[in-house]
Amino acid sequence: MTTRSLETKVEQRLRRHKARFTPGRRRVVEALARVEGPRSAAELMESLGSELPLSSLYRSLAVLEEAGIVTRHFGARGVTRYELAEWLTGHHHHLVCLDCGTVEDIALPQPYEEKVEELVEGIGTFASFTPLGHSLEVEGRCSRCA
Repeated sequence: MTTRSLETKVEQRLRRHKARFTPGRRRVVEALARVEGPRSAAELMESLGSELPLSSLYRSLAVLEEAGIVTRHFGARGVTRYELAEWLTGHHHHLVCLDCGTVEDIALPQPYEEKVEELVEGIGTFASFTPLGHSLEVEGRCSRCA
């Protein structure tokens, strides 16, 4: 997706939620679009430098999350991380390194994704629950820590 296309979609979504696409929110979206995988507020601050005060970062993340633009993940080591929502980036899962705490995106090949969907449907049937989506986090050690 082009930067312009991303900005247009985000701006339209914010408008529907009666919010503006402020320069601070724009910087947060741009920072999240530049990286693969969820990032903590500290990691976002590092990439933003002095462009945005910490309090503004948290306010921007809250508004973007409320509008469904950003998804919050409670990950390894109790660190909260944020990423652009799947409707902007495409469906994917996460690999979580329990040693260094990195979180990487992974899009599964179709045969694997179909097996995950089958499993989710089976769990739904077992639990009398209607699944509307799914997200998979695989915990382990990344290649740098193995």
